[in-house]
Amino acid sequence: MDRSANDERCVLAIDLGSGGPKVAVVSERGEILSHARQSVGTLFVEGGGAEQNPHDWWRAVDQAVTVALSQPQIDRSRIVAVSCTGQWSVIVPVDATCQPLMNAIHWMDSRGAPDTQALTDGLIKIDGYGLQRLLRWIQITGAVPTHAGADSLAHILYLKRAHPEIYARTHKLLEPMDYLNLRLTGRFSASYATVFPYLLTDNRDVTRVDYHKGLLRLAGIDREKLPDLVAVDAVLGTLQPQIAAAWQLPAATQVVCGTTDNQTAALGAGSIDDAVGYISVGTTSWLSCHIPFKKCNLLRAIATMPSAIPGRNIVVAEQGAAGRCLEAVVERLLYAERNWSCENERNDGYAQLFQEASDVPAGCDGLLFLPWLNGSGPPAADGRVRGGFINQTLRTDRADVVRSVMEGIAFNLAWLLPHVEVFVGKRFNTLRLVGGAAESDLWCQILADILDRPVHRIASPRLATVRGAALHALTSLGIRRRDEIASLVPISGVFEPNPRNRKTYQELSSAFVKCYKRTRGLFALLNNGARPV
Repeated sequence: MDRSANDERCVLAIDLGSGGPKVAVVSERGEILSHARQSVGTLFVEGGGAEQNPHDWWRAVDQAVTVALSQPQIDRSRIVAVSCTGQWSVIVPVDATCQPLMNAIHWMDSRGAPDTQALTDGLIKIDGYGLQRLLRWIQITGAVPTHAGADSLAHILYLKRAHPEIYARTHKLLEPMDYLNLRLTGRFSASYATVFPYLLTDNRDVTRVDYHKGLLRLAGIDREKLPDLVAVDAVLGTLQPQIAAAWQLPAATQVVCGTTDNQTAALGAGSIDDAVGYISVGTTSWLSCHIPFKKCNLLRAIATMPSAIPGRNIVVAEQGAAGRCLEAVVERLLYAERNWSCENERNDGYAQLFQEASDVPAGCDGLLFLPWLNGSGPPAADGRVRGGFINQTLRTDRADVVRSVMEGIAFNLAWLLPHVEVFVGKRFNTLRLVGGAAESDLWCQILADILDRPVHRIASPRLATVRGAALHALTSLGIRRRDEIASLVPISGVFEPNPRNRKTYQELSSAFVKCYKRTRGLFALLNNGARPV
């Protein structure tokens, strides 16, 4: 039974995303009581490098937490736990005193691609992978190292090759959620969920995940440099006294082990039961759901990973840049001179652009946007493919361009949708939607029309990951049951496919896929040896 609103327990949830942290105080009823966000920059390095400063992470988290906790409606004494989530396939090496030894190697970093390509080579090849090693990795982990160098294993191999002195000094290699938990508790740990992108664990039994000695030996990675593993619902301990004092939280505040944004977004979308599909369109985009088995489709770059729910798996089908594409077009090309750092002005600017785009007919008169600015992901992963506009005319204007980007991201998801449905073994009759794109009615309708499915927008969609992180903590602490989660996630709108746009979008969806197939060789020629940034 719920407590009264004046007596209910709350969770401080932290999502360290690619653009910076979002922080929220969430009640045991799933209500978001306050929230704040801060920005973190990404340093792009020659040769395909992308890095972030872990000190910037912590400063931004501290600032966002301070703002969220300072709201007058927040009673800090009611906060019982802190729960972290965030971006993944990001590696930061730290020493024994918890200090970062260099910038974190970001998921957009591709400098480790040659290392994973060499690691997975063999005489008999399938799609560029040596058959024997391919089968071994899939059997044990449920996935395979990417040739684009986007996973944590690639980053670790690059670190060991390019910075051997830093690798030698490294005490532990941590993902962002686990780095935050280290700052909060002093524990060097990772959960069965956050360790997945290392691709060095035996995931055949998701209730007992551990490092696989054979894969460690094959990759040449030292076990002592990897964090100790805990179950996905583990409680790491209480806040370090100095953190509790700085944030004015109870000394008994618990810290729940971290999960990735893919996993907490599922909880925040209310996608709890098997094969309840949801899509996220934020900085990146993905389509996912829970399933009761481990599986991998190498050809389509779709796999499973341990979820935030003990004993369950979740589909991994992340396509890469999505909202980041719109930012690139708007903030680098259309309005490069404008200052986008002020959040209110930023929101007003995008609202105006979306209003202009709403006056453009569906299909943008045949203008197509290919969103593979950092390489393509599932259902056809290729790090050398690039994006841009196809079929532009002299009549193309700003509104056409903005709507075309929104549609291109939706076409990419529509290309992925049937492959995930085959992978799961079930058709999604509806799709839940989270992420910043869901705040736009126009974008919600575009997704419904192009995916040809009713789209259920989750309330406060941009905060789905922090709500999910809080729900994860509430269930881990026994305050809420997992079968209650869906009822704690409200739906703020339902968007039905518009039958008048079906023919247009079906034709353009087909053209979108043909664009990939017919330009892939050209992009390989143009970008031979190049790495996405």
